[in-house]
Amino acid sequence: MSVQAQTNETVIAPVRVASGGRINLTPYLFILPHLIFFALFLAWPFFFGIFTSLFEFDFLRPERRPFVGLENYISLFDPSSVQFRDFWRAMKNTGEFILWSVPPLVIVAVFLAVLLNGRFRGRGFFRMIFFAPYTLSVTAAAVIWWWIFQPQGGIVNHLLDSLGIGGPNWLSHMPEAWIAITIATVWWTIGFNTIIILAALQDIPTSLYEAAAIDGAGAARRFWHITLPLLKPVLVLVITITLIASANLFGQPYIMTAGGPTQQTEPIIFRIYIEGILRSQMGSAAAMSVVVAATLLIVTALNFKFFGKSETE
Repeated sequence: MSVQAQTNETVIAPVRVASGGRINLTPYLFILPHLIFFALFLAWPFFFGIFTSLFEFDFLRPERRPFVGLENYISLFDPSSVQFRDFWRAMKNTGEFILWSVPPLVIVAVFLAVLLNGRFRGRGFFRMIFFAPYTLSVTAAAVIWWWIFQPQGGIVNHLLDSLGIGGPNWLSHMPEAWIAITIATVWWTIGFNTIIILAALQDIPTSLYEAAAIDGAGAARRFWHITLPLLKPVLVLVITITLIASANLFGQPYIMTAGGPTQQTEPIIFRIYIEGILRSQMGSAAAMSVVVAATLLIVTALNFKFFGKSETE
């Protein structure tokens, strides 16, 4: 007993000394590389964007950058300003796209993950197939679907014509344009959500399903009462990531519809690009970015508050 006590003391003593006075730098050295990249590529651009939004900022004319204070923000909430009309139209378009894209990106991802979690030959190949589109760039994915939805020569309208159905002009009419952009987005990004949910499914103990089956629960009841409740933390994460990604929509409408018809598929990031790059109004574009970032923070907080409520209680 005395030997064991001495051994315990020799192990615990350095910890007490370290916690009492010395600072262990090892953990900080491990996080230092990430901290450097975070400061350079996230923190600095964020604060510089806030700084830019307080000026009439022109990159081409450094000598002409007058301080305007909150004027750029006021213009976004002034109905008589041009920025108000363009900004809130783009915000409305972005919200519409979120309603189009988020439900299938979550619901279909859950369905695919459940299927791919089964035991069948070649499941690794099918997992690779569903994830493969995510490895493409947004340009490649958008060009593929721009070609597929072409009114003349596109695969979709060619198939519809062969069935005796006249295909619409997908990229120039509403709501067909949103349907085309949503299909392209779901095909391109759903593999990411599917893999995350699939990993969570594999952490659910099979003993729970076996016990439920013994009690007479069918597949549907096992899904609603076991799978979904245990997937809730991961689903909150997936919904949050999907909301943010959909709010940052840019490449698909830029390539497929150029924001048309009549700017009805112009998302907020597209509008910020036009305002800051094409019109050289970087101060106004920065103010738009700050308002969008604040809106996404609020939406994310509400998402965690309501959907993740049971996790925080």
